[in-house]
Amino acid sequence: MAAGLSSPLLDFFRRGEVARDVRLLAAQGAVAPRPLEQLGILMVLSSDADSEIRDTANATLKLLPADLVAAFIARSDVPAELRDFFVGRGVTPSDTPAPDFGEPLIDTDESGLDFGQEAGESAQTFTQRLAQMGVPEKVKCAMKGTREMRAVLIRDPNRMVASAVLSCPKVNDAEVEAFAKMGNVSEDILRTIGNTRAWTKSYAVTLSLVKNSKTPVAMSMTLMQRLTESDVKKLATDRNVPEALRLSAKKRLNSSKD
Repeated sequence: MAAGLSSPLLDFFRRGEVARDVRLLAAQGAVAPRPLEQLGILMVLSSDADSEIRDTANATLKLLPADLVAAFIARSDVPAELRDFFVGRGVTPSDTPAPDFGEPLIDTDESGLDFGQEAGESAQTFTQRLAQMGVPEKVKCAMKGTREMRAVLIRDPNRMVASAVLSCPKVNDAEVEAFAKMGNVSEDILRTIGNTRAWTKSYAVTLSLVKNSKTPVAMSMTLMQRLTESDVKKLATDRNVPEALRLSAKKRLNSSKD
């Protein structure tokens, strides 16, 4: 997102593809993704066509700690679009940029929704409980639930719910590696992981993406260039990956012999 204000979750809000109840939750600050995404969503909703959502987002923006926002927008990875938005609202970037942190700048959720797995609850019952939730509850669980919840929601047929999992401040490299191995997640999720530099710095994540037959072939070929020769050799004979990728792996091995 450093090159511009964009993320899969934020892009849903930009395109107007988010239901009103979820937009209202986000405008209230009750949907709490990482700071950059949260501020971007509030910025988008501050000019929403719905007057209640627009007014709510602007009220939430006023609740943000001015000193924390000033330090955050002073960071080098904050897009000019977001910085200019807050400067226009009277916030001057601080001389001391905020350090790295993943927690949201504001979380006003007071719903009392249980985001944990109940004691003694089986995995099947757990999945059934999630299946009874509406999109707003699922989005909240994606942001604030347990690792087990995220493992289910990353496969949710609603693309925004699945994208919300990747925006959760709690998600770590080990979880992302597990997502990258899944054969039942959408291409959009795999593409998002592959396009996120912070995650593809992990060799395990990169290898998992390349070996996943659902990863777009063009992306797999690009990521394959980062693999060790031993892993490329295994890839060249792996019948579970697309033929084009196997041929590309063989070509790389042959060129290394020349």
